[in-house]
Amino acid sequence: MTATDHALTLVRAAAAAAAEKLGQQIVAFDVSDQLAITDAFVLASASNDRQVKAIVDEVEDKLREIGAKPVRREGERDGRWVLIDYGEIVVHVQHEEEREFYALERLWRDCPLIELPADVTR
Repeated sequence: MTATDHALTLVRAAAAAAAEKLGQQIVAFDVSDQLAITDAFVLASASNDRQVKAIVDEVEDKLREIGAKPVRREGERDGRWVLIDYGEIVVHVQHEEEREFYALERLWRDCPLIELPADVTR
């Protein structure tokens, strides 16, 4: 099983929104074969807590424009790692230190990467 076309649309919109707010190390994984609860993860890093919040706000704004509403959001109070769950995709916006420590890329390295536009992955 692979991520749905709708999930891929959400992934690309979320990744573009993160890039617009200068998110770093933006990657997306198709986790649909490993998890029954979601199709894809989007990961983005930020250098400080304010930037984490700015990226989260932009992702939510851009996805709202295409009709997606988050099912839940976690971690916003601390601003170090915010998880936005859209059902089909989950967006992780992490402070650089959390990204390095938790290393989600290692955890999901067996899952296929979702190709993102070149201007997103700069």
